[in-house]
Amino acid sequence: MVASNSSAEIAVIGAGSVGIAVAYYLNTKYGYRDIVIIDPRDPMSLTSAQSGENYRNWWPHPVMTAFTNDSIRLLEEISKNTGNRINMTRRGYALVTRRQKPQDLIDDLYVGYGADAELSIRIHEGAGPHSSYRPPLSAKWEDAPSGVDVLCDRALIRKTFPAFEHDVATVMHVRRAGSISGQQLGQYMLEHIKGNGGRVLRGEAEAIETGSLFVLSVKTAEGYMELQADRIVNAAGPYVDDVAAMLGETLGVSCVYQQKIAFEDRDAIVPRNLPFTIDLDGQKLAWTDEERDILAEDPATAKLTEFMHGGIHCRPDGAEDGKWVKLGWAFNSMPSNPHGEEPIDSQFPDIVLRAASRLQPGLANYIGRLPRGAHHYGGYYTTTEENWPLVGPTKTPGVFVAGALSGFGTMAACVTGELCADWIGGKPTASYARVLTPGRYEDAAIMAELKALGSRGHL
Repeated sequence: MVASNSSAEIAVIGAGSVGIAVAYYLNTKYGYRDIVIIDPRDPMSLTSAQSGENYRNWWPHPVMTAFTNDSIRLLEEISKNTGNRINMTRRGYALVTRRQKPQDLIDDLYVGYGADAELSIRIHEGAGPHSSYRPPLSAKWEDAPSGVDVLCDRALIRKTFPAFEHDVATVMHVRRAGSISGQQLGQYMLEHIKGNGGRVLRGEAEAIETGSLFVLSVKTAEGYMELQADRIVNAAGPYVDDVAAMLGETLGVSCVYQQKIAFEDRDAIVPRNLPFTIDLDGQKLAWTDEERDILAEDPATAKLTEFMHGGIHCRPDGAEDGKWVKLGWAFNSMPSNPHGEEPIDSQFPDIVLRAASRLQPGLANYIGRLPRGAHHYGGYYTTTEENWPLVGPTKTPGVFVAGALSGFGTMAACVTGELCADWIGGKPTASYARVLTPGRYEDAAIMAELKALGSRGHL
């Protein structure tokens, strides 16, 4: 069956937070109205629905720091204009280690914040009142300080973060960081797009023909239709390489499945004013001898008996007076096929609770006894090797990409949308615009720099 044909000035493939943001800024900044967003699923229902909904301007490279700072500025504008409909909070990120004043991590802060580092980084060490440090008592983003407070005084750490194990020696408290409601952000933008002539087409783009116009073959519930478009934006999340392949290109991304759990903290282990917390230290999980022997026998689980890298994260979830918390640990490094069955691991809740209880011992109460209604879920991190996004023109004239936002899609959706809109409707003014395009792979100098950065570019 053939559905009726259609046309649009700009076709955006993908109705996640990034695709919606591209359409939003094309409309608000450049006045484009004839925009169609194509997706076989409901808007904000794939990877965007699995977001941790956090944001921060902490990165080990000034390009990514500037990129996310710009996105936070745009989030603040939306928060102001909507009466904080997006539920923007700012208690920061607490990066925790048992190392006393780790100079390598502090050096990374100075590199990441670049020219602003001297004014942005405050180190609190030695016994004293530390009167310049402001604890994260308020969730209001308007009231929060900027920069980073590096807490090296254990008494100050215990006073500010009483739920942490007492062996914590340093907390790097990134202040321009917090949480938002990604769903509310997407819904707000989508309402604006539809109110200004844009539309959503429920269907899957299966082929693209090039010519004076692009012709997309879209499979809908009613059958196939042809959609003509002047320009195309590839914002297909885990499927960006599929769309690129329709044009004879490859973007060289991989998809890695990462998991989280959310549950009611009935024992009130996690303080409601706790910032988004990341335990930077690696560890060996505390198994019994019998458990360790069983795990070691299976090649698929043997890695769980070995030393594992850090990165366990935790934060309160929902309302200030609520009880829910989220835990995550992106320890998986094996790419998966997003077309296949979700590789969710039934052991993950137990694994992440064991790891997180090293930092917040009370969480051990929930090992093997998660409260009823606990939610175990996951999503694909679509990533480039260097963990930088791809935003801007592709090799095919008239086609643009907005993708590979591995683990930072919610926080960077706004700036990705605006930057992609700039490439289409105007001239990007951001200093980092060119190095975030696929064209960076032709720049030997920037690629050598990213290769030297190595795993330090990954958070």
